[in-house]
Amino acid sequence: MQTLRVAVDVGGTFTDICIMDEATGLIRIEKTASSQDPIDGILAGLGKAGIDLAAVALFSHGTTVATNALITRRLPRTAMVCTAGFRDVIEIRRANKEDLWDTYKDVVRPYVPRRDRLTVAERIDAQGKVVTPLDEAGAREVARILRRRGVAAVAVCFMNAYVNGAHERRMRAILEEELPGVPVSISSGVLPEIFEHERFSTTVVNAALSPVVVDYTARLGEALRQGGYARDLLLLHTGGGVMTPASVKDFAARLAGSGIAAGAIASRHIAGLCGYPNAIGLDMGGTSTDVSLAYEGQSRVTKDWHIEFGYPIRFASIEVLTIGAGGGSLAWTDEAGSLRNGPQSAGAHPGPACYGRGNRQPTNTDANVVLGRLGTSLAGGKITLEAGLAAQAVREGVAEPFGLALPEAADAILRVANANMADAVRLISISRGYDPRDFALVAFGGAGALHGVDIARELAIPVVIVPPNPGVTSALGCLLVDIQHDFSESFLVGAEEADPAATEAEFGKLEAEALERLSHEGVAEGDIVLQRSIDMMYQGQWRSLAVPAPRPIGAIADLTEAFHRQHAREYNFRRDDAPVGFFRLNLKAVGVVPKAALAAHAPTGATPEPVGRRPVWFGGQALDTPVYDRAALPAAFRLAGPAVVEQVDSTVLVPPGTVAEVDRYLNILIRVAPGEAPSGATGPGSGDKE
Repeated sequence: MQTLRVAVDVGGTFTDICIMDEATGLIRIEKTASSQDPIDGILAGLGKAGIDLAAVALFSHGTTVATNALITRRLPRTAMVCTAGFRDVIEIRRANKEDLWDTYKDVVRPYVPRRDRLTVAERIDAQGKVVTPLDEAGAREVARILRRRGVAAVAVCFMNAYVNGAHERRMRAILEEELPGVPVSISSGVLPEIFEHERFSTTVVNAALSPVVVDYTARLGEALRQGGYARDLLLLHTGGGVMTPASVKDFAARLAGSGIAAGAIASRHIAGLCGYPNAIGLDMGGTSTDVSLAYEGQSRVTKDWHIEFGYPIRFASIEVLTIGAGGGSLAWTDEAGSLRNGPQSAGAHPGPACYGRGNRQPTNTDANVVLGRLGTSLAGGKITLEAGLAAQAVREGVAEPFGLALPEAADAILRVANANMADAVRLISISRGYDPRDFALVAFGGAGALHGVDIARELAIPVVIVPPNPGVTSALGCLLVDIQHDFSESFLVGAEEADPAATEAEFGKLEAEALERLSHEGVAEGDIVLQRSIDMMYQGQWRSLAVPAPRPIGAIADLTEAFHRQHAREYNFRRDDAPVGFFRLNLKAVGVVPKAALAAHAPTGATPEPVGRRPVWFGGQALDTPVYDRAALPAAFRLAGPAVVEQVDSTVLVPPGTVAEVDRYLNILIRVAPGEAPSGATGPGSGDKE
């Protein structure tokens, strides 16, 4: 019987596999080293886990293939066909810079060089009327040139195609005749929205990634079929849903942020199980930390994101803020003599100094080893940590230059790292109009549970949730998503002039397209959910806010009032006397995938004893601290800090002054008392069971 659900999240160091049994809701995990070809690592991990693919009912996958292709520029030769006079739009960009004050830092070059950006005579005006017909002879000449150059993909980007895509569709037909087998992306099909740079950039990224991800999904799908898997491979995309290989060719750019979305989805779901609809996800790995936010059970979504600055990808994406803070982040001294932390990282190779692979600079992992918060091994004994090497790196890198004792130096390293992560949480919460005190902090990743309480105390967050398997929580996120597509259409009209019937008619067109696509992917009509929103703004502005819209569209005044309220929360003011405009119609089309419930565990009444004790430093003093094996902690078990809980994929730190409890889903909830200082300034705790 097909009772297993398998999710795979491929990272730079490890490939994480999460296996859920539908019948019991129980989860088991497997980790294996990532390989140069991700498929080899996936198959090795499946073999190591002993999975019979014939028994798998659902296989979901979060991949970094598209992200890495953009970062490394390992892309097939891609061409761009533009309206005459507009070949340089993607190079001119918005003429902005990532660092406003760095005169010498240039934006990276476009994904398509100028010689491969060819033009055709045509023009459609802003109302969609044809001013200059498409020059078909010129179009065929362009196609012949591209065929001689051997391009592997083409992006077609004509001016004002968002309002009338007829010329782009004809250009695509000509290219498909002249270049059989070469994928062609047209901007009116990929992103029919105003603002030509964003539309052109997204279309170019989509075209360049299409051969990469189509080849990857085809090879992985074939490997799974040979192993006995009989259903569709589901691929996690940036919007927080999954797509089937049938959609990958046309919307390849949606996979550009596949890897980071899974953790945000999982943290939202876990917080919901614990009774917290408002949650901040803190995914701290070896090199970076990803921070996300969910409010009232919904993840924040943005269209302002990119892999490389200057080249936006305007598909809807779960908002995730990434900073260079991880277990391998290096501590260093800047020119002014101040202690810094990251974004430079020791990575997996050579790794922290305690790995014994040649690195002599101190990292966050080394600081945690010096303070006793980490033991002598990681990953179930697969990685041995050399405390002497960690102490030497911290002493030479921080203690001696700053005249600090060794524990003080290690504590200083972690304080700087925690301050960086707390700032990231402020950016995604306070700067968006959300109060962190109304949220739970879900700390996961290999290192998140070591730092979660200190960050929560810094921001007065009342509770920290640590999932059962923090190191593979992102893989779990791949099991908790539905098939999802996002549709949008420019709709420029003042709210006072907007006609509910006309607005409803435009939404009807989007819904017809959504139903057709989901039907093509085999989703039953009863499993389809459609969610509407309208991007609105004060007229004269160009930044907008997405306001949920009813079905059918009712009084426009209700939408306007909802916009005023949302603007007040986001920016702390509203202008009731200012005219409001509609900017864009959005439709989220969801094909609901049946999900197995996580297993709930009844309290056993057992009181497991610590598997050991060791001195752990808090507030300038070493406290005798019990160490627990997480696998032995039953539901309803409570303990007061200080305590350390170890497991294969992470270590949980319960500082003094906090109380931890295991819930029925085996999450650890650490209650952080309000108004307390970070653990570096607290006194000793009991460390006894309650």
